[in-house]
Amino acid sequence: MNSITRGDCVEVMKAMPAGSVDFVATDPPYLVRYCDRSGRTVKNDDNDAWLDPAFAQIHRVLKNNSFCVSFYAWNKADRFMEAWKKAGFHMAGHIVFTKKYSSSARFMQYQHEQAYLLAKGNPEAPANPPPDVIPWSYTGNKLHPTQKPVGIFAPLLEAFTKPGDIVLDPFAGSGSTLVAARDMGRRFVGIELDETHHRTASTRLASKFTQPGIGQSRFRQPIIVQQPVVSKFHTPDTAVDVHDHVPFVAPVAQIRKPLAVNARGPGF
Repeated sequence: MNSITRGDCVEVMKAMPAGSVDFVATDPPYLVRYCDRSGRTVKNDDNDAWLDPAFAQIHRVLKNNSFCVSFYAWNKADRFMEAWKKAGFHMAGHIVFTKKYSSSARFMQYQHEQAYLLAKGNPEAPANPPPDVIPWSYTGNKLHPTQKPVGIFAPLLEAFTKPGDIVLDPFAGSGSTLVAARDMGRRFVGIELDETHHRTASTRLASKFTQPGIGQSRFRQPIIVQQPVVSKFHTPDTAVDVHDHVPFVAPVAQIRKPLAVNARGPGF
């Protein structure tokens, strides 16, 4: 509890009791053989052998009448939906994370990430449903080739969990989901196969500093660092590029007034 385990998530989850977690938020490999400009890749992004067994275990360890948020590749949506339905999930919502810059461009400029809200059983609707369009904060992918900003998980955790609930991320990457859960007073369980990313996530979780974007209400504008300016003539590294791989541009320092304290307490 409140830790990240290095290992194959299918095998690790097999050792977990059924119905032992309250919420799952995860960013699994997209099945697109992703490689960023520096040559970084994502383990098991070249096959789908893990997909069905992983979501079968996610469904098993998730409590009944609860939610799972899973990112996915838009061009592999049919394969992900097949795995989700086979596991026993049904689609309850769709989330678009909008970017102020283009990650890449080919037929279109790709300026968003996406995830499905999956339901196990028949969960009650939250008292204050989150928006299905959430602004994206630029990370520079400094810690992981497909790093997710911590702040995007805040409205989801606020809506679908309560303090003390257990949040699982079986594809933890650099630990953004787990950091969000920690900073919002939730317990967490993380699993990561890659040794380097496991070490990165462990280091982040050992930090006592609250990450940007957490501790703010979903009704407030999120903290957005300066976005890189990408030319409309930008050419992607690969023919299909569904991940954010814009080279890091250091944000310009800005002075902001302190945010008001959230009354509800302190996230690839």
